[in-house]
Amino acid sequence: MRTYGRIALNPLTPDVLTWVEVDTDANGYNDYVWLTTLIQCFKLNLGESPFWGDWGIPAKPSVVQQVFPDYYVALMQQRFAQYFAALIIAKIPGSVPTYQVNATTHQGAKFQMTVAT
Repeated sequence: MRTYGRIALNPLTPDVLTWVEVDTDANGYNDYVWLTTLIQCFKLNLGESPFWGDWGIPAKPSVVQQVFPDYYVALMQQRFAQYFAALIIAKIPGSVPTYQVNATTHQGAKFQMTVAT
């Protein structure tokens, strides 16, 4: 499997992003592929993809209407949970829609990230 994600290669220029390919690792695990895909789905606006129109979150309408996209985040958690040993996405209280993502891979590696939509 393979997917693509954008990262800042130079910490001095965080606005300069480069696309990188993420593949199945040498042991045949796809955990990093699915983690990258999950992150990309957080960045994807609902209806933005011509192939996966029901994936992503309505971030702009959520900000305009002042309604957190909890339903769509829960839907993402449900869709991606099968690819991890554990996946918990929880809302962080505040004025900006922000979520705490905790993922545990099948090998036991733990990832924790904060996502502001």
